[in-house]
Amino acid sequence: MSGDRPENEFVRTGQRLCSPSFERNHRPLIDVLATVLGTAGGDVLEIGSGTGQHATCFAQNFPQYRWWPTDPDTEHLVSIAAWTEHLNTGNVAAPQHLDATQDPWPLGEAGYAPASGLDTIFCMNVVHISPWSVTLGLMRGAGAHLRHGGHLILYGPFARDGAHTAPSNARFDDVLRRENPDWGVRDRADVERAAGDRGLTLERTVDMPSNNFTLVYRRR
Repeated sequence: MSGDRPENEFVRTGQRLCSPSFERNHRPLIDVLATVLGTAGGDVLEIGSGTGQHATCFAQNFPQYRWWPTDPDTEHLVSIAAWTEHLNTGNVAAPQHLDATQDPWPLGEAGYAPASGLDTIFCMNVVHISPWSVTLGLMRGAGAHLRHGGHLILYGPFARDGAHTAPSNARFDDVLRRENPDWGVRDRADVERAAGDRGLTLERTVDMPSNNFTLVYRRR
């Protein structure tokens, strides 16, 4: 099946959750991040950090950045903290609860990322496994908290112009919608319109393994 479904593939090692999809996608994602993140450093907010494997891996590869993991799931927050301790990743902040549909986000409060001037917001495997309201909340938060010229990076499967980009993505979309009618592979045009409404412009689209894409938006 196309797409990454880490929530159905978790393996537990103590308090750490492990997803096989991490092995498939973390190196290509590092390559993309290397073209987006500058050398000066800054703050990266991650929405939906899941197991915490990606947050700790990316923080190690980009030590000039402070990585702020968040997730609405308590079990995930425990796993993120366990991965951070296991790898002794000093530039990963303590994970915090955040639901992208919150308005406003609790940024700037104790333990959370700064409320303004964020360099990057990173979000992977969330848009298709959540209601559309989460995508709208993500765009609203990005428009409010990114610095001018900052980036929103989305990773996952996306349709194009009303059509799936691979038969496996069509099957994946069907599985998602049968599991939850509010889920599904989103069309890039719909995501781009939602982003545009919040002052974000699509800068580039990168093909990724397993018929996924990375969408890089810049705040105008």
